[in-house]
Amino acid sequence: MLVWERPEPPSRPVPAPLDRERIVRAAVRLADEDGLEAVSLRKVAGALGVGPMRLYGYLAGKDELLDLMVDAVHAEIRPVGADWREVLQSLAESTRRAVHAHEWLADLLGGRPQLGPHALARGEAVMASLDGVALDAVMPVVTAVEAYVIGAVRREIAERRAERATGMDERRWQASLGPYLERTFATGRFPALATVVRDAAHLDADETFRLGLTYLLDGIGASLTR
Repeated sequence: MLVWERPEPPSRPVPAPLDRERIVRAAVRLADEDGLEAVSLRKVAGALGVGPMRLYGYLAGKDELLDLMVDAVHAEIRPVGADWREVLQSLAESTRRAVHAHEWLADLLGGRPQLGPHALARGEAVMASLDGVALDAVMPVVTAVEAYVIGAVRREIAERRAERATGMDERRWQASLGPYLERTFATGRFPALATVVRDAAHLDADETFRLGLTYLLDGIGASLTR
């Protein structure tokens, strides 16, 4: 029986009351502060002031804890809108906000099936917005948007982590690598790339995400109207 269907152990009078919600909140707090490597049943139990074995009355192991953590964050992903485009845009933007708030989520999105109640509620809202779309097109459309979001946020989080690790933000990287690129482009071997780097608008992460999402939704809209 999956963790979503398995009842919690009966409560009993103890110095440190426990339930799955408390466990998950503690795990999310640890992950937000120090990443997924800070999350183990032992560390979560320590944060709650209980012995690790008590957690096994509520969870079969760490995989179930990760599933519960992901679903808890899905409560923050609430796509809304008047039509499919608004809902998919809201899905993308709210997922991105959730990942920025919980950096560790970038490592878990797109992995194990997301079957918790909050994830299913999110899925229901998205599917309902596509009610008038041909049934065979629904999943490819949603998968395309989710793939775009996952790829974009993983890149953003990777850049954020690299900046923390090296102490170099985008401006410093550009200053450091600029002379090398100028010498390389001067060879004439990469004219198209040189033109884009030198002359194209350099957008920030928010602008890049919104513009890419617009291109994707425009393409989906054109395909659905054919």
